[in-house]
Amino acid sequence: MRFLSFHTDDGIHLGIEGEGEVVVDLTAAAGDGVPGSVAELLAGGPDALARVRAFLETGPPARPLDDHDLAPCVPDPPKIICVGLNYRRHAAEAGNPVPDHPIYFAKYRNSLAGHRQHVAIPAATSRVDYEVELVAVMGRPTRNVTAAQALDHVFGYATGNDLSARELQTRSSQWTYGKAIDGFAPLGPYLVTADEVPDPQDLDLMTWVNGEPRQKSNTRDMIFSVATLVADLSQIMTLEPGDLIFTGTPEGVILGMAEKVWMKPGDEVVCEVGGLGRLSTTLVRERR
Repeated sequence: MRFLSFHTDDGIHLGIEGEGEVVVDLTAAAGDGVPGSVAELLAGGPDALARVRAFLETGPPARPLDDHDLAPCVPDPPKIICVGLNYRRHAAEAGNPVPDHPIYFAKYRNSLAGHRQHVAIPAATSRVDYEVELVAVMGRPTRNVTAAQALDHVFGYATGNDLSARELQTRSSQWTYGKAIDGFAPLGPYLVTADEVPDPQDLDLMTWVNGEPRQKSNTRDMIFSVATLVADLSQIMTLEPGDLIFTGTPEGVILGMAEKVWMKPGDEVVCEVGGLGRLSTTLVRERR
């Protein structure tokens, strides 16, 4: 199933994609026993999914996808954990060795943006880059699990874009200042349940800037698999339902190019992870 979130006059609603690119509003039907938010969906587990399936069989009303102002598909995650240099060819293009252990950094809820949302480039940077990423969404509390157990704790997956301000990212050994910028973590449009992603290590990733292909790879090139990342993180923290793990980007970013033409206001970047949907972001100038 493909869930999404969208803005309404009374807040963010949970929806599900129906046949023909239409959206069923689950929040409006929450009194019928279906989950009314992403948090309720995750807390309900398999029972909540079963109730959604039964509800869809009743033929509820739906509206075209394009009629909706989409929010990040997980609008209120407890944590946003990102992984750096997690693709072999990306590490090579950045001039870095393959890391012995995952490199983690954080983003925060201020960085989230929805599909088709405009994202402002701060005046503090002139070197904005894109990074298509597979994002894993945790489904239940997870602590001290093995890699063999880890994927059972993942609710689903989404397309993400780890936008980065490169000169701010590299001004110290800590990357947060160039990463945790307002709107610099677009996510969506869909949260796709794990049963529709039989192997997260065999998904194509692609990026286009103004229609020009930039990134094309596959999650097979990951250094640390999704299962390995979940297991590793669970050794030192409890992963909670709704936590997001941005699992790294492949080669093809501007940082790795001989001639670096950084992104500018008016540019549209489209990211896609196979089967999870295309995520479009338009960059604009910051308003003071």
